[in-house]
Amino acid sequence: MLHLYTGTDREKAREEMNTAVKKVSLAGQAKDTDVVRVTDAHTPADLKSVFEGAGMFGGVRTVVLEGVWGNEEMRALAETNLKYMRDSEEHFFIFEEKPDAATRKSIEKYAEDSKRFDLKKGDERTTIFALASALRSGNKKALWVSYQRELVGNAPEAIHGVLFWGAKDMLLKARSDSERSRARKLIAQLAELPHESRRRGVELEYALERVVLSVA
Repeated sequence: MLHLYTGTDREKAREEMNTAVKKVSLAGQAKDTDVVRVTDAHTPADLKSVFEGAGMFGGVRTVVLEGVWGNEEMRALAETNLKYMRDSEEHFFIFEEKPDAATRKSIEKYAEDSKRFDLKKGDERTTIFALASALRSGNKKALWVSYQRELVGNAPEAIHGVLFWGAKDMLLKARSDSERSRARKLIAQLAELPHESRRRGVELEYALERVVLSVA
């Protein structure tokens, strides 16, 4: 079953989506349910593995895909598996901030439900903007405080996605070679983080903490 969440109010959209994910995960088969999250910081191979199923000994999964339409390879892979997600007994949740009309229409064609949460003009109250702003400025104290706020009710994978989005936003808005270089370094570091975390057997939450504390 497929569920679509969109909108520029990322905090509200993710809050509503995470509530729905938790509700689904706790419905009847809580002990066997695993939440799998894939963002555009992952690789196409990571996304492909999601569509290959949980395996013979895997439990029931709830799958969350955040921002994957922003990566051309992952986008193509996700689009070819929309029917699979719709027909699956597992629940698939997709979050895309600002999909174009054609993308929204193609996903909604297969989605059980579609919810949109947009910020009102001039509304910048969300904590994720504070997180992105602190990342851009290199303000360790503000970044740490914002990170701790995000941890309340949000999975580390979701926060990683926010930081990755913030780093990409930094690159788009860079005004000098040094700013572009710093943004590219952060993007590369954050893109590698989930894989490094798995290789070393370190929980993503603690790997993120090290990144937050090392930002300058």
